[in-house]
Amino acid sequence: MHVLVLRLSALGDVAMTIPAIYSVAHTYPQHRFTVVTAAFTARLFVGAPENVHVLALEKSESRGIGGTFCLLRRLFRIDKGQNGGFGHVDAVADLHNVLRSWIVDAVFFLRWRRVALLDKRRSERRAILHDHSCSARPFTQRYFDVFTQLGLKAEPEFGRLEEIGEPTGFEIIGHPAVGIAPFARYRNKTYSIGLMQEVVRMLVERGAHVYLFGARGMEATTLEQWVQGDNKVTVVAGRLPLEHELALMARLDVMLTMDSANMHLASLVGTRVVSFWGGTTPACGFLGYGQSPKDTLLAGLSCQPCTIAGSDSCPLGHMHCTKGVKPQAIVQKLLN
Repeated sequence: MHVLVLRLSALGDVAMTIPAIYSVAHTYPQHRFTVVTAAFTARLFVGAPENVHVLALEKSESRGIGGTFCLLRRLFRIDKGQNGGFGHVDAVADLHNVLRSWIVDAVFFLRWRRVALLDKRRSERRAILHDHSCSARPFTQRYFDVFTQLGLKAEPEFGRLEEIGEPTGFEIIGHPAVGIAPFARYRNKTYSIGLMQEVVRMLVERGAHVYLFGARGMEATTLEQWVQGDNKVTVVAGRLPLEHELALMARLDVMLTMDSANMHLASLVGTRVVSFWGGTTPACGFLGYGQSPKDTLLAGLSCQPCTIAGSDSCPLGHMHCTKGVKPQAIVQKLLN
């Protein structure tokens, strides 16, 4: 059987699919899997099983209805055994469940191919906002459920990404080596910048070597200001390609992240993650693969969580969730 696997974006979400895709591929070596994803996220599939082919979207296939039709034309060619890949498609595993993937699903369904969609269980997650004692099924397990619908039931056997190489240009110069990714997409998922600087200072005082992760541009510039010539603090942001960032994360003793893509990247390489949660909660199912709920940090406010995926505003106007955990508590957990 040849299964078309759809997860078009984004970085953290694609990272969460890898344990399921690799586990299923290892369990069913006689089947073939073509993963359709963005060009940037395609670089996450390091050391993929031999029966997994990654189809990176071209620019013409990445946006809008026109891009979707370009993608369909390419998939049709693959289905006919053209343009590489594994040839005839027997089934579609939609791990995204958005408009663009629905169009692909519908076209293949009308061609009498089996289709299975991710159940996002939005009502289950919304219930958590009103009843904080509730919890949702982890998304990593829901990806396994999609393959089960196609008769491809598998146990999670993924450990970590292999064959990730060396972090060219950066080396771990001392231990304990602590990675910190202090940014997230939304304000209410980001720990107070001033308090995070205090965390960095306290870690250095206790002998830790700190590596700061982030995006190019503003994030990298902000982190450079934190260093101030300290040779125990290294800014990684914007300096390494994704594959080398993964290699560096794999060599850390522990990593501190927000509820963000970096949490999932560090999880893929088997690094222990201490994660901070502000307006969101791990109960919604977004905790990194293999990570322990005991390594999560929350202020414990009655108003938490206030959102499922994050927000730049606070319903109560104070953002106390972003500064309710003391730096000393974070440093203690990291060094433990």
